[in-house]
Amino acid sequence: MTIMVFEAFYANVSNEPSITLSQLTIYIWLKQAFLAFIALWIRDNELFQLITTGNIAYELCRPTGLYGLWYAKLTAQRLSNAALRCFPVLIVAFVLPQPYRLTLPPDLTSLVLFAIALLFGLMLLVSISMLLYISVFVTMSPVGSLLIFAVAGEFLAGMVIPVPLMPHWLQTVVYALPFHYTADFPFRVYSGHIPANEALIGIIVQLAWLVVLVLLGKKR
Repeated sequence: MTIMVFEAFYANVSNEPSITLSQLTIYIWLKQAFLAFIALWIRDNELFQLITTGNIAYELCRPTGLYGLWYAKLTAQRLSNAALRCFPVLIVAFVLPQPYRLTLPPDLTSLVLFAIALLFGLMLLVSISMLLYISVFVTMSPVGSLLIFAVAGEFLAGMVIPVPLMPHWLQTVVYALPFHYTADFPFRVYSGHIPANEALIGIIVQLAWLVVLVLLGKKR
C-alpha cells in the first residue's frame, strides 16, 4: 500500500523527485526487511526494569563493563530478530510484479557497500539506543525517553518520509545528524542512488559517528 501511495504521488507530481520510483520501492522493501536493524522503538524492557527498580546495582557488581555487556546483548537481539524477519520479506519482494518488485543493486560494488553500511548502521543504532537506556538513569521514565528518541530518530532516519523527498532545508538538518546513517544511507547505497565514491565517504562518517557516540555513552 505504501508503494501504491508513492506511485500515485509520482504520477501527479509536477517536478521530478531526485529519487526514482524504482529506487524508492527498494527503499521501502529494505525498510520492512531490516526493520529490526533500524527501528529505535524496539526496546529491551528487562533493561528498563533493572534501572527503574534499582536492581541495576547487582549488574554493577559484575566484573565486567556494563556498557559492553548491554551493547552486545542489544546487538544480538536485533541480529536474531532480523534473521527471522528479513528472508521471508525479501523472498516475497523479489517475486512480485513491477513496479512493486524489489530488484538487485545495479552492480556488485553497490551490494558490498550496502552490506558494510548496513552493518555499521546497526552498530550506530545500538550506540544511539544505549544513550536511550542511559537517559533513563536520569529521567526514571522509559516511556518519556523512548518517546523522545523514537519519534525524533525515526523521522530523521527517513523512516516516515524518505530523506530525498524532504524539503532541502530539512535535508540539511538530517545530514548533520547521525540518524539517517542507520537507515536512509545504506538503503540508497543499495539502490544506486548514492554512488560508490560518496558511499565510501558516508561509511567513514558512519565510523566517526560510531566512535563519538560510543565514547559519549561510556563516559555517562
